[in-house]
Amino acid sequence: MMRSAMMKSAMKGYLFRGGVCVLALLLTTAAAAAELQPAPVHFATKYGSMSFPARFPAGTTLTITQWSHFVPRYDKWFDQYAQDWGKHNNVKVTVQHINLGDLVPTLAASIAAGKGSTLIETISTPASFIEGLQDLADVNHAAQQAFGKQDAVCTSQSYLPLKNLWYGYCHGWVPDPGDYRISLWREAGYPNGPRSYADLYAGGVKIFQKTGIPVGVGMSPELDSEFYARSLIWSYGGSVFDKCGNVALDSPQVVKAVEFQTKLFKNAETPEVFSWNPASNNQAFVSGQASYIQNSISFYRTAQQSNAKNAADTGFSPGLKGPGGEVHQTSHVWFIYVLPKYVTDREQTLAAKKFLLDLTANYSWATHESELYNFPAFPKTVPQLWAHNGWLDHDASSVPTDKLEVLRNAVEWTAWPGYPGFANPAASEVYNTHLLSTMLAQAALGKKTPAQAVKDTAAQVASIVAKWKAKGYIGCPAK
Repeated sequence: MMRSAMMKSAMKGYLFRGGVCVLALLLTTAAAAAELQPAPVHFATKYGSMSFPARFPAGTTLTITQWSHFVPRYDKWFDQYAQDWGKHNNVKVTVQHINLGDLVPTLAASIAAGKGSTLIETISTPASFIEGLQDLADVNHAAQQAFGKQDAVCTSQSYLPLKNLWYGYCHGWVPDPGDYRISLWREAGYPNGPRSYADLYAGGVKIFQKTGIPVGVGMSPELDSEFYARSLIWSYGGSVFDKCGNVALDSPQVVKAVEFQTKLFKNAETPEVFSWNPASNNQAFVSGQASYIQNSISFYRTAQQSNAKNAADTGFSPGLKGPGGEVHQTSHVWFIYVLPKYVTDREQTLAAKKFLLDLTANYSWATHESELYNFPAFPKTVPQLWAHNGWLDHDASSVPTDKLEVLRNAVEWTAWPGYPGFANPAASEVYNTHLLSTMLAQAALGKKTPAQAVKDTAAQVASIVAKWKAKGYIGCPAK
């Protein structure tokens, strides 16, 4: 009898302790989940050395022009966020979304006309418009005081050391990993996808010969082709500019890079790459018509909705290694707001600056609602992204859930226009005129030898540099 009572008592104790453990586990899991949600939205009145009114005077307006985001969910969130911000700050906010190809022409036309939106967001360095842009040193310094150090991939695209001028405010950027079809590359002998340009060629040719599915890296006058050209050149040990902005394109390393691309096209690509637009490589990959592309994760988010099997068969890799082991893959885009000089109203200017700082303070929402497309310029603003079992480690919509973990150290292998120095007006103009993708195309089509294509393009770049150097915008600061 006593033994039976003891057993019942022990069982009750076991069940109680087990219940406590289960409850503790559930509470821990719930707490972890709560920690990984975006932080509550808040609008401060002080950031670093900058102070703002709790509410702006009646009649204050703010107009914003920016691109239609590659992840539509972001635009839906942003538009509502902007209206909520406006109500809180007593500012009438109007947001206009335009095609990415219209951003540069819109900014140029607005500056020329002396009127337009208060804030215009570009997705590449706006340095070539520096003469028409306000210095945003106060906002950038306040951001650094409030949020910590900004990643160099962003600082380099909005600050010109030679003039000590902050011509833009970069709030985020987008990594540009390698994207490969897992099943195709595994069968070709590369279970982790290509990790070097040598792998890309050998495996890409093998896959193309067996399946007819080509490598999908473009040579068209559009942004993805420009990104690929720069990544290839840098990783081959070449450069477009030196640290001070002088032309460095005509080098043996760059010629070797162009020779590689010519060979890759002849043996593993198809002519469509010469007429691609920014969406073409995405569409080719999602439809199963490319074994490898270099792109941000926006295409993957599309595939998850439209072609789940394709998404599951998608792998991501860091930038590809060049012959010397260098890896310098460009960022995909940057999010850089500019405040043109035609904006002269004091309250409107102050409201615009507060909007920028508030957006940065709430950047966990920007990252979350862009489905991890937007990386923060100030890493400390989105701890959820980097945390153990955080958003990169555990993306619930991916299989496996750590598929995007490769992006954790993307900042270490990411470069930018103007690399190894800062962007400048010449670097911006060279980017916007698509000289490098055209150079690759001329060689691949046999219109010029690789050496001649490089030499001619270097001369074009030199002409642009000379123009801006004469205006005092090219060079290194005096020590």
